[in-house]
Amino acid sequence: MSRCAGASLARADELAGSASTVRSFLLVEDPGPWGADILRDSRLPAAARAALGAVPAVRPLLVRRSGRRQAGDGVHVFAVHVGTSGGWAEATRLDSVHDVADLDLTPLSLGRSMGLDPHPDPLVLVCTHGRHDACCAERGRPAAVALAGAGLDAWECSHIGGDRFAGNLLVLPEGIYYGRVDADVVEGLVRRHLAGTLDLDRMRGRSSLPMPVQAAEVAVRRHLDAPAPSDVRHLGHRGADGIVAARFGVPGGEAVVRVRTTAGPETALLTCQAIRSSRLPRHEILGIELTGVSP
Repeated sequence: MSRCAGASLARADELAGSASTVRSFLLVEDPGPWGADILRDSRLPAAARAALGAVPAVRPLLVRRSGRRQAGDGVHVFAVHVGTSGGWAEATRLDSVHDVADLDLTPLSLGRSMGLDPHPDPLVLVCTHGRHDACCAERGRPAAVALAGAGLDAWECSHIGGDRFAGNLLVLPEGIYYGRVDADVVEGLVRRHLAGTLDLDRMRGRSSLPMPVQAAEVAVRRHLDAPAPSDVRHLGHRGADGIVAARFGVPGGEAVVRVRTTAGPETALLTCQAIRSSRLPRHEILGIELTGVSP
């Protein structure tokens, strides 16, 4: 049976502009198993699952240390909000997973603090949700094990979107998605990211931006050879007649990137669980206009 990630790689599906659009995440430590759908099938108490699903503007994720280990000092919870060029995270430890039902997620859904302790360190997540899609286990779990073996602080996580791009990695609170991250490259990618260099070849996009704007950001970074997170700042975007114009602050000036997004002629099963084919999205960069930037 053909797996979705292998088929996607063979087709050379575009990575840039494929990240899930999410601004607020709630991460809850749970060793699993998670089932196919964490709000329906996981072993979380029913009240906790109901609480996590009650606020649509917050994306719940279950996280665990590699090997289904739990730290043993309570249940780690992280509230994260992703901005257009950065974000923030805060954390707490609950005595029991039952206490998740008592969390008020309304402030987080509005991009506001839940009153937890600030968490200044990046959160590196690798999707290993094999019951959701086999590729996430087959490609994500070896990457998570490699990070653990290298002594890097990372978490396995439940489904974050884009199964066909497995292994998928998400860095919060920046909201940077990476795809096709295999075990042999993951350590170097994470170390470079933490040192301030984005991997533009594997960058899917920033989760706080619409997909066409994600593609525009990657395009202007490549055009200017600007892999540092601070090199490119989203300043706004507008759409008309099927074309999005995204404006960015770049070293020395500004850039406007025009993108047309269409559904390509080719169809495919986009996940291992898909029962019908879908047309593949395509982001066409129509032009990059620079102002105040030295040639």
